[in-house]
Amino acid sequence: MHLTRRGFLAQSALLAQPAARTFFTLRQQAGRWWFFTPGGERQLSLGLNHIDPAGLRYAENGSIWNGKYANSMRRWLEESVRRNLLAWGFNCVGWSQEVVTRGLTNHRHSRAWTYEEYQWLNMPYCHLLPFAGFHQWEAETRNPSLFSSEFADWCDHVAREHCVPLADDSKLIGYFFIDCPTWVHTKQWSAWKGPMFDPKQLDTPAGRRQLHDLAAQYYKVTSAAIRRYDKHHLIFGDRYEAAEPIPPEVVQAALPYVDALCFQHFATAERIAANLAHWHKQTGKPVFVADSAGNMRGENGAVLHNPKHYPAVLAEIRKLPGAVGYHLCGAYTTNRTRRRGLLDEQERPNEAVIAAITQANRETAAWTRSL
Repeated sequence: MHLTRRGFLAQSALLAQPAARTFFTLRQQAGRWWFFTPGGERQLSLGLNHIDPAGLRYAENGSIWNGKYANSMRRWLEESVRRNLLAWGFNCVGWSQEVVTRGLTNHRHSRAWTYEEYQWLNMPYCHLLPFAGFHQWEAETRNPSLFSSEFADWCDHVAREHCVPLADDSKLIGYFFIDCPTWVHTKQWSAWKGPMFDPKQLDTPAGRRQLHDLAAQYYKVTSAAIRRYDKHHLIFGDRYEAAEPIPPEVVQAALPYVDALCFQHFATAERIAANLAHWHKQTGKPVFVADSAGNMRGENGAVLHNPKHYPAVLAEIRKLPGAVGYHLCGAYTTNRTRRRGLLDEQERPNEAVIAAITQANRETAAWTRSL
C-alpha cells in the first residue's frame, strides 16, 4: 500500500498518542446491575474499609512497624495490605480512613490516603471527599451554609486537592461524600448543632420542597466541583445511615448527580437486603452497602466480627438485581478506638472470620463468572 508523506506523518502522530484511558462503569448485564472494570470485567464491589497503620505504632508493638516494615508505608501496603486483601478475596478498598478517637467532644478519622499510597497498594479503591462536616459522628464543626459562596469555594478547593491527582487513575472506582449525613437527624455528640433541616417542616408540602431544594443545591455544587477537574469517575454521593430517617426528598435531589446510592447499615442480612431492594425499586439506581458489619462478643467482652454475618449479606446481595457490592466495616488492624479488626495489634489474624470472608468472596466471584 502506498503511503504519502502526509499520511505517514498523520499515522505516526496517531500512534504516538497515548492509549485512551478507561474507567470503572456501572451498567446492566445478565439481568442485573454490575460494576465493570476498566478491562471490561464485570464484578460486585467487595471491599474492606478502615485500613490504617497507626494500630501498629503503639509503644507495646511499635517494633512491628519499625522492624518488619522499616517505618515504610509503601512496604506495609505492598507486603501486608495488598497481599492479604487479595488472599482474602477482596477486590477493592472501600474506604481507607479509620476512626481514631471517639467521644462527645470529638470523633475523628485518620487522614485519607494520597495518590502515591493508592499506587503502592495497586488495587481498585473508592475515595471520600470532605465537602462538608455534617456527618452523624461529627462533634466539632457547625453545619455549612449550602447556598453561600464560601461553601462553593471550599468544594472547589476539595476537588482541586483530591480529584486533580486522582483524575486519570483507572484504579479509582468513584467518590463518596459524607459518611452518614444528618439531614434530619442527630446523634448525642452532634445534637448541639442540630440537623441540616428541621424534620418538623416535613409535615407540609412547602417544607418538603424546601428540603429538596436545599439538598439539590448541595449535590449540584459538589458534583460540579468534581466534574470541573475529573470528567470520568463515578460519583456515589453520601453514604446514608439506613438506621435513621432518610428523607425521599434528599434522595430524589441526589439522583441527577450520583451514579449509585450507598448506605451504612448495621443490621441482619435480611434487613439490609430489604433496604437495598426498597431504594432500588424507588429510584431505579444501582445500590450498595458502603459500610456494614455484624458484631459479636468474645472473651472478656472483646468486640469481634460475627463470621456468619458477612457470608449471609453477600448471599442476599446476589439475589438482588440492583445490588452491586458490599464493603465491610473493618478494620484491617485493630486499634483501641474501634476495637475490632481482621488482624490484632500483633498482626495475629482472626482466622475464623477471615476464613468465612474468604470463602464468601470466592463464591461470589465464581458466581459472577458463571452468569
